Amino acid sequence: MRILRIPCLLLLATSLLTACTEVRPWQRGNFARVEMQWQTDPLESALNDHIFFSKEASSGGNSAAGGGCGCN
Repeated sequence: MRILRIPCLLLLATSLLTACTEVRPWQRGNFARVEMQWQTDPLESALNDHIFFSKEASSGGNSAAGGGCGCN
């Protein structure tokens, strides 16, 4: 049991040290690219939101009021 404890602690320590890396100013352009965005296509995102909230039959979830019929 003690044999496994040391490599696990070593792995945990290295993951904690490397997880908090700082993004340099010259690297920020890489994160601003279209490929790195959560929603690359705004039209598809709006369509998916409309379908989701129409099927949910909820109101006010996406700043629009209405029922589940999708006719708002």
